Amino acid sequence: MSVVIRPEHDLSGANTLGLPCVAERFVAPGSVAALREVLAGARAHGWPLTLLGGGSNLILPARLSGLVVQPALTRWWLEPAGEGVRVHAEAGVDWHRLVMALAGHGLWGTENLALIPGHCGAAPIQNIGAYGVELGEVLEAVHLLHLDDGRETVLSAGECDFAYRDSVFKRELNGRVVITRLVLRLSRTPRPRLDYGDLARRVAGCPTPLAVAEAVCAVRREKLPDPATLGNAGSFFQNPRVAADVAERLLHDHPRMPHFPQPDGRVKLAAGWLIDQCGLKGWRDGHFGVHDRQALVLVHLGGGCAAELLAFAGRVAERVEARFGVTLEREPRLAG
Repeated sequence: MSVVIRPEHDLSGANTLGLPCVAERFVAPGSVAALREVLAGARAHGWPLTLLGGGSNLILPARLSGLVVQPALTRWWLEPAGEGVRVHAEAGVDWHRLVMALAGHGLWGTENLALIPGHCGAAPIQNIGAYGVELGEVLEAVHLLHLDDGRETVLSAGECDFAYRDSVFKRELNGRVVITRLVLRLSRTPRPRLDYGDLARRVAGCPTPLAVAEAVCAVRREKLPDPATLGNAGSFFQNPRVAADVAERLLHDHPRMPHFPQPDGRVKLAAGWLIDQCGLKGWRDGHFGVHDRQALVLVHLGGGCAAELLAFAGRVAERVEARFGVTLEREPRLAG
C-alpha cells in the first residue's frame, strides 16, 4: 500500500469533545484513488474500519482497533448552473470555512449554517441544520465510494432520504459507504431566512449572505462554547418530537414551553428547555457537565472517558423523562 499508515496514532485532538483515544492504525488519504486503495487494503487484511471526519459529532472510545480513515480530500470549486451556482466540496473541506467563503462570494443558501464544526463529508449524515435551514434544502448530490468493492456512485438529494437529523447514511447505508464529495446548489438571488430566533433584529436593511452568516456566528458564540477551549460535541440531544396529544398535555402544565408543530402532525420540543427546567443547566458531575449557557450542550471538563460521558448523559435524560415523560435521544455517534 503506497499510502502511509500510522500505527498507534493519538486521536485525542481529532474529536471536539477532547476524549482520549488511540487508533491502532490511522491513515489520511489525499485523493479518491488513494482512498480506494486504502479501502482495498483494509478488506484484504480484514481490518475493522472506522471513518473519521472533523470529529465534531463523535464520541470516541479509549482505543479503536483496525484502521481509522480520515479522508484528506480538501478541494472545492464553483460551477455555473443557470441563474445559480453549483458548489463541489470534497469530504475533507472544513464546513464553516466553506460557508464563509461562499457567503463572501455573495451566494445564498448556506449562510444560516455558519459555525457548525466538522467536515463536509459528515454534513449529510445527520442532515446538519441551524436557524431554520437544513443541508438537504441546498444539497443536490452526494458522491460515494462503497466499502465492499470501492465502486463510486452518486446519490441525488432525494435519494438521501433526509429528515430531521437523519438520512439514509444513518440507516440503510450506515457502515457501507464513505462520502467523498458534496454538490450544493446555491443562488445569487437574495433569499435571507431571518425568521428564526433574533436574526432579523441583528441584520438590518437588505443584508448580504455574509452579513447573515456573521450574525449567525455572533449568536452561536454567545450561546455555545468553543470546542478549542471547552470540549463539546455541540447539541448532545436531538430535539424530541412527540404526538400532538402529548404536546397538548405538556402545554397544559407548562404553557410557556417552546413547541413547533411538524408536517407529520407531531410536535417538536426544545430539548435544551426541558433540561433547563429540570434545573440541570450548569450542573457538573465528575469530568463532565451541562453548559451554563446552553443546556443542550454537554461539556468535557478534562479527564474522564466515553463511558463516563455516556453515563452522565444518561442521568440527564433520566431526569427529563422523570419530569416530562419525554425520551431524549443522543445526537453524537459512538465510534467503534
